[in-house]
Amino acid sequence: MTSAVPAAAAERAGWLRAEIERHMHAYYVLDAPTIPDAEYDRLFAELQGLEAAHPALARPDSPTRRVGGAVLDGFASVRHRVPMLSIRTERDTGPEGAAAFDERVRKALGFAPGEPEVEYACELKFDGLAISLRYESGVLAQAATRGDGETGEDVTQNVRTIKAIPLRLAMRDPPAVLEVRGEAYMSHADFERYNARQRAQGQPTLVNPRNGAAGSIRQLDPALCAQRPLSFFVYGIGEVIGLDLPATHSGVIDLLESFGLPVNGERTVTAGAGGLAAYHRAIGERRARLPFDIDGVVYKVNRLDLQEALGYVTREPRFAVAHKFPAQEELTQVEDIFVQVGRTGAITPVARLAPVFVGGVTVTNATLHNEDEVRRKDVWRRDTVVVRRAGDVIPEVLMVSQRGPREPGDWFAMPARCPVCGAEVVREEGEAVARCSGGLYCAAQRKQALLHFAGRRAMDIEGLGERLVDQLVDAEVVRTPADLYRLGLASLAALERMAEKSAQNVLDAIERSRRTTLARFLFALGIRHVGEATAKELARHFGSLEAVMDADEARLTEVSDVGPVVAASIARFFRQPHNREVVEQLRAAGVQWAEAAPARPARGALAGKTVVLTGTLAGMSRETARERLEALGAKVAGSVSKRTDYVVAGAEAGSKLAKAQELGVPVIDEHGLNALLEGTHDQ
Repeated sequence: MTSAVPAAAAERAGWLRAEIERHMHAYYVLDAPTIPDAEYDRLFAELQGLEAAHPALARPDSPTRRVGGAVLDGFASVRHRVPMLSIRTERDTGPEGAAAFDERVRKALGFAPGEPEVEYACELKFDGLAISLRYESGVLAQAATRGDGETGEDVTQNVRTIKAIPLRLAMRDPPAVLEVRGEAYMSHADFERYNARQRAQGQPTLVNPRNGAAGSIRQLDPALCAQRPLSFFVYGIGEVIGLDLPATHSGVIDLLESFGLPVNGERTVTAGAGGLAAYHRAIGERRARLPFDIDGVVYKVNRLDLQEALGYVTREPRFAVAHKFPAQEELTQVEDIFVQVGRTGAITPVARLAPVFVGGVTVTNATLHNEDEVRRKDVWRRDTVVVRRAGDVIPEVLMVSQRGPREPGDWFAMPARCPVCGAEVVREEGEAVARCSGGLYCAAQRKQALLHFAGRRAMDIEGLGERLVDQLVDAEVVRTPADLYRLGLASLAALERMAEKSAQNVLDAIERSRRTTLARFLFALGIRHVGEATAKELARHFGSLEAVMDADEARLTEVSDVGPVVAASIARFFRQPHNREVVEQLRAAGVQWAEAAPARPARGALAGKTVVLTGTLAGMSRETARERLEALGAKVAGSVSKRTDYVVAGAEAGSKLAKAQELGVPVIDEHGLNALLEGTHDQ
C-alpha cells in the first residue's frame, strides 16, 4: 500500500472485500443468501469505484478480479507437482461392485476374514471438469486442468470467475502451499437459467451442464467464462507445504471446509462392503433429485496411512474406486453403418443413428466395436436399437430392439481397403479388430501418431498439441515425424492462431528433442504393444536401435516382459519398409538417441537385485535414482515384499520403511544408495 492512498479509502476497501466475500460464500457455497441482490451490487460497485480511483488498492484476491481479464492467446502448460491421477471404475454397477472393491482392499492390506471392517469415505462422483487449485500463503495463485495427469492447462483467469472458489483462504496462518483438487460443474438450475437467457437473446445454448462447465473453463476469453454460472466442489488435495493434516481423508475434507472451500455435504464415512453398497443404493435413489449431475459415487479408504500402504497400480490408486450407476439407455434407429480409423489403424464399425438424447447428450453415433460384435448383435441398417451411454464412455449399440426391413444393402461388410488412405485392411489370426496397414502414411493414423511421438514421455515436444498437429497434417506440411524437424519459422507462424513467438517456442522444443534416449525413441515410434516399460527393456537388452530392428521374434522374446504377441508386433513393425524409411529420415534430420552396448549378465552387487525407493532423496530425484539403478541391472519395484533386496529410505519415508522393518528387509539411506551405485556398498 502506498502513502498516496488515503487511510480511510484503504480501510473501506478492506472492509468491502471482506464483506463481499462473506456474502458470496453464503450465497454460492452455503446456498443461504444474507442480503438482497441490489445491496450486494451496491457494495460491489463501491469497491470497483475505490479501486478505479486508487489503483494501488487493487489486489489479486479482490472480488473484482472475478469478472475476467484480457483474452488469452492460448493456455500455458502447468506441470502438476503431485500427479493428478484418475481412479479406476468398478465395472459391476450393482452391490457386487462394492463387495469386489472391499475384497481387493482387504486382500492387499492382508486383512484376515475375521478382522475388523475397513473404514471408507464415500463421496459423489461429479460430472464436470477436474480442476487443481494452488494456494500460496493462502491466496489463489494458480488453477489448472487435469490434462494427462502430469501436465494440465493454466486456467487461472477463468477459475477466478467462479464465485464459489475463495480467492483467499479463511485462515489466520495459511500454509506456504495448499493445493486442492475438485470439480467445476454447472447446476441444473443455473444451466436452465443460462439457456433461457441465451434463447431470449437469440444466442447459442449449451447442450448439457457438463459440456457447459468444461467449455467455460477452456474459454480463451475469461469475460465469456464469467458469464457462465459455474460452481465448484473440493474432494482432495495435492501438494501441501507447511500444514499438518488429519489422519483421515474425511478429516482432510472437513479441514478444507473450515478454510472456506466449498465441500459437498452428500458424503459419509462407513465401513465394509455393506456400508458401501448402502451408500451407492441411497444416492442412486436420490440421483434424479440432486441439483447437479453425477454419474456414480467414489469410495476411498479413509485412513491416510492405509492409503499409502495400498499405493498405486498402473497410475491408479488402489485405495479408491468409482462405482458408477447403471448405464442410461434409449431407443433409436440405425441410419447407416460406417467405419472409423484409429491411431493404431484399428478399423471400428460405427452406427450412425437418428439423433437421441442419452445420458445428458444428443447422440448421433455409437460404436459397434468390431465386425464380430456386429454379427453377434446382428445389427443391420434401419434396425431399431438400444443405445447405452455411461458417463464419458463412448455411446454403444447394446442390442437390436426391433428389426428393420433388412434388404441386401442393409448388411454391413468390412471394407477391404482403408477409407482414408486406400491401404489394405488386414485382420490377424486370433484378433477381433481389423486394421489399416497404411501405418504412418495413413492420414487418420498420422495425427495421433504425431501426437504420440511428441508426447511428454516420448520425444517431449512441448507445444505440439492436437490443434497444431491437425493444421500441420491437414495442410500436408507434415506427413511423417521426420517432417517436424524440417519445419521453419515462416511456415509455422503462418498457421491459424500461431504467433511468431509461439511458433519459435515450438521450434525450440523440436530442437531440444533431437537428442533423446533409445528407450524414449522406441516408445515414440508407436509400435503396437510397446509401452514405456517395454521400450526400456528393449533398449537395455539390445543396446542399439539396429539390434532391435534386426531381431527376429525368437530373439525378441528373450527380453524381459516381451512375449510372443509383443515380439510379433515389434518384428512386423520393422519388417515394413516405410517404417524403416521413417527411422532413417529421422536420423538424417539430426535426431540422435543415446545407445549403449547390449546388456550382459551383471556380475556386481545389483545383478538381479530388487530395490524399493521411499521418501525424499537430497542429492538426486527418485527418477534419477531409478534410472541409475536400472542401468546397473537392478529392478526398481513399487512395493516391499520378502523378495525385496534393499529399501532405500530417504527423508519422510513412510509405510514402505515400516514394511521393510517388519519383514527384515535391509534398509539403507542415501549414503548407502550412493555406495551401492558406486559398487562400494558392504553387503
